[in-house]
Amino acid sequence: MAKLIVCLTGMPGAGKSTVADGLKPKGYKVINMGDAVREEARRRALEPSRPNLGKLMLELREKNGPGAIAELIKGQIENSSSNVILIDGIRSNDEIGVLRKFGDVKLLAIHASTDTRFDFLQKRGRLDDPQTKEHFEERDDRELGVGISTSIALSDHAITNIGLTKDELISSAFKIIQGWIE
Repeated sequence: MAKLIVCLTGMPGAGKSTVADGLKPKGYKVINMGDAVREEARRRALEPSRPNLGKLMLELREKNGPGAIAELIKGQIENSSSNVILIDGIRSNDEIGVLRKFGDVKLLAIHASTDTRFDFLQKRGRLDDPQTKEHFEERDDRELGVGISTSIALSDHAITNIGLTKDELISSAFKIIQGWIE
């Protein structure tokens, strides 16, 4: 059986990492695209701040092509013994194209309202999370600029994360992925 690569896409704060973290106990390998950028920042001795990570993400794409972030995680996919791999944070169809070389790719979009996403990000507490509406809008604009809207629009399935509990969100994603496996 070819690996099933489930790409979680959606705007920042929609619930992708919540889904990924909630599905880890099901035995799925989880790879976070943002962590790949943060790891690259560590290699370069850059502080993982919001401005630095944003610039690095754009620089990697400019220098190595629009699928550059997916290139950073190839080894993790190849070395995984799991038949189901969740990729948290797909932002472009070019990244999806890179991943198609390693298995059957399905795209699951997570949607949430702007206010819900901003609230989630404020509570999450990563160093690079926006703390003002202005920074939040800058990040959204950057994500849209690298093509995330196309990935969301072309998803194989979508979950609207408005009014769902954390468990309901995770359960919805699990049912969708199980349907793809069967």
